[in-house]
Order: sequence, then C-alpha cells, then structure tokens
Amino acid sequence: MQQDGLSELFRILDLTGVFANAILGGLIARKERLDPIGFVTFAVLSGLGGGILRDILLQHGPPVALRDYAYLLTAFAGAAISYLANVRGPVWERVWPVIDAIALGTWAAAGAQKSLSVGLGWLPAILLGTITAVGGGAIRDIVTRRVPTVLGGNTLYATCAIVASVVLVTCTENGYPTTGLVASTITGAGLCLVARWRGWILPEADAWSARRVVARATGLDTARRRKIARALHSRASRPTGRARRRTPGSSRTHGSTHDQDDRSAGDGPV
Repeated sequence: MQQDGLSELFRILDLTGVFANAILGGLIARKERLDPIGFVTFAVLSGLGGGILRDILLQHGPPVALRDYAYLLTAFAGAAISYLANVRGPVWERVWPVIDAIALGTWAAAGAQKSLSVGLGWLPAILLGTITAVGGGAIRDIVTRRVPTVLGGNTLYATCAIVASVVLVTCTENGYPTTGLVASTITGAGLCLVARWRGWILPEADAWSARRVVARATGLDTARRRKIARALHSRASRPTGRARRRTPGSSRTHGSTHDQDDRSAGDGPV
C-alpha cells in the first residue's frame, strides 16, 4: 500500500515537471517566433526531454513518456496553454520563475527516486536527478543554438538540483521515501527561487585559477598589487615638500639677480 502511494506521488511529481517545462518551452518558442508546428514540437521536447534522457540512461525499458499517454497529453496541455495564453507583462515575469523552480524541484526528486528504485547507488541517483532536472532546459537551449544556461552565467540552477537530489537520497536511504519526495521538491524549488531573488551565481572559471587562489590565500590579489604599485609609483614621482618649498624661492632669487643685472646694464653709460 505504501509502495502504491509512493508510485502515485512519483507520477504526480513527474507529470508536474512535464507540464511546467512544456510551458517554459512554449515561452521560448514564442520568443523565437516559431510557427504552430514548431511551437508545439519545441514545447513537447522541452517538457519530455529530461525524463526521456533519464529513462534512456537507466535502460529500464522504453521511456515512460512513450508508454504512458498521460505524459504526452500533459506536454500538449502545457504547450496549448503557453500558445493561447498571454505570457507577457509584469504578471508573467513574476509567474514564470516560480514555474521554472517547480519544474526543477519535481524533476530532481523524480529522477533521483527512479534511479534508486531500479537499484542504483546514491551517487548515480544524485547524478541522474540533476540530469533529469536540467536536461530539458539544456536540450531546449541547444535546439535554439544557445549555450545552455545551466553551464554558467546564470543564477544557481544545477546546484539547486544537486541539493534537491541529495535530500531525496538521504531521506530514502533512512527509510523515508515519501517524505524525501516532498522535501526534495520543496528544497529544490525554494533554493532556486532564493538564488534568483538574491542573485546567487557561481564564480567563473578564471576566478578559481591557481594563481588567483594563491593570491587570495596570501591576501594579495592582482588588482590589489596593481593598486599598491600605482600608489608607490605616484608617491615616488611626486616632489617632496622641501623641494616644493625651495622651487618658488629659487625662481625669485634667480629672477631678482637677472633684474639687477638688467638694471645695472641700463644705468651704465650709453
């Protein structure tokens, strides 16, 4: 009985992820100005891509999206909503990050749970949970000839999926699979929203080069060294206070001598 409840909850979460990702795919299809066929194809690909990729890697029979009509119908429903509804304006700008976060949380939980259910260990479960969560978005970006946002330059996304998968695996390994599905979904979605709100991003690769790591460890990075070097150079090229005080007096002395010579020359006989 408990196993049936777990399977039903898993199915609900998986379908929720399909629906949310199909809507997101439709949003991008609208921005790309695709025709109706391209629009629906793109939205369905976005909605089913992560789950199909997960099932192919698990090699546990045909992908569930091709065996259960509910998945295809859910993806078509998401595509229809994003095609017919007005997905512009400030209201949508507030809604779509929530949909994106829900999609990430549900699919991370579903991917990790299915990996554990077929007998894989905790590490492959975390990996496949992450792939399931970000796979649809990565495929979506590749089809539109863009660098997948999950690879960088965006707020935390794959990191949120990893954390959600870890929560699922931890709860399941301790005998709380149902609690793990709920907690994992909430954790992934919540962390994704907070990261977007606070602007949390991972540093670029160059920021973690060996040279910069050593510089940060010694408390003297490149920018700081250049700033200190410029300050020392400016101080060295600046005249001292004594030299600045002598210069005007010296000029007046020389000028007075020349004036006296000129006056002496003028007072002499013509």
